[in-house]
Amino acid sequence: MPQLNGLTVHADCRHFRGDLPCRPNKTDGYTCPDCPVYAPVTSRILIIKLGAIGDVIRTTPLLRRLRQERPGCFITWLTLTPAILPQHEIEEILKFDFASALQLQAREFDVVINLDKEKEACALLNVISAPEKFGYALRSADGVAWPVNELAQHKYLTGVFDQLSLANTKPYVQEIFELCGFDFRGEEYVFDTHDDKGYDWSQLPTGAGPRIGLNTGCGDRWTTRLWSDEKWLALIAQLQTAGYAPVLLGGEAEDARNRRLQAATGAAYLGTFPLPQFINLMHQLDGIVTQVTMAMHISIALQKPTILMNNIFNPHEFDLYGRGQLVQSDRQCVCFYRGTCRLGASCMEDLPAERVFEAVRASVPV
Repeated sequence: MPQLNGLTVHADCRHFRGDLPCRPNKTDGYTCPDCPVYAPVTSRILIIKLGAIGDVIRTTPLLRRLRQERPGCFITWLTLTPAILPQHEIEEILKFDFASALQLQAREFDVVINLDKEKEACALLNVISAPEKFGYALRSADGVAWPVNELAQHKYLTGVFDQLSLANTKPYVQEIFELCGFDFRGEEYVFDTHDDKGYDWSQLPTGAGPRIGLNTGCGDRWTTRLWSDEKWLALIAQLQTAGYAPVLLGGEAEDARNRRLQAATGAAYLGTFPLPQFINLMHQLDGIVTQVTMAMHISIALQKPTILMNNIFNPHEFDLYGRGQLVQSDRQCVCFYRGTCRLGASCMEDLPAERVFEAVRASVPV
């Protein structure tokens, strides 16, 4: 064991900080020579998954398998959105910036997994020392992302050729498990409900049947996913008639729409919230209706029955874990991963409210 001035120092312990006293020392006065909670790290793993938020959320099932395959591992996660990750389930969460990139290059890991094709993420995989690497690296000859080993080839190719992406039948989570050399066994997301924050939800409807969250927006990148006010009004009316309690969800971009829908129907709308509070609001609900957007990933992570309205994405990409249903228009979408409709009117408008309502009724009985 290494010693400093004759004192044994367990630098390999998962509690050890090096720049500050560890928690066992701070709370109980333990020192390394006789520490009863000494926990040596068996392996060090770095996950590079920078964004977007939804993709970060749906990468968390890997944590369960890594813990199983490598007991005692110390996991570091590099991301653009640290707040979305479960703080108590990951030993070290780093925000991607110059300081983090600099110190990671000076460290050694047993495994590095990079699931992003951004050049900066791939460059880090190139330069960080580890005997095992999975995912994407940066080709020095031309600066493009490239699979670092054969396991990453399938996921890589579905991302660069629309034809292969359309033909793919594997959900995203299965793809990233296989990229890391694992078979996917239905591992659930690892996620924080933020129940410990004590948020007040007394304004939510009570005693009026199951609460169904209606996430009415989808961001501004792929607006072909949007559903019109008329469709939402029709769905709300059917839900209310059947004894459900609709709860409108969204961010600042959806606020005006949700206020219109509330005024027209009396459906509950509590306003917009910071992300942790929004997550906890969704946790109070019995089911979620949403397009492919961040709320979809949160709903799946919270293990809610999810009624997913899809048009421009490969439906095989999404694993609802047997909870809820994916619904689509009868008109085949010709705008795969496009932000504007080639035909002038999105096929999402051909998805009837009745079909979405029936999916809710099948997934969340009154």
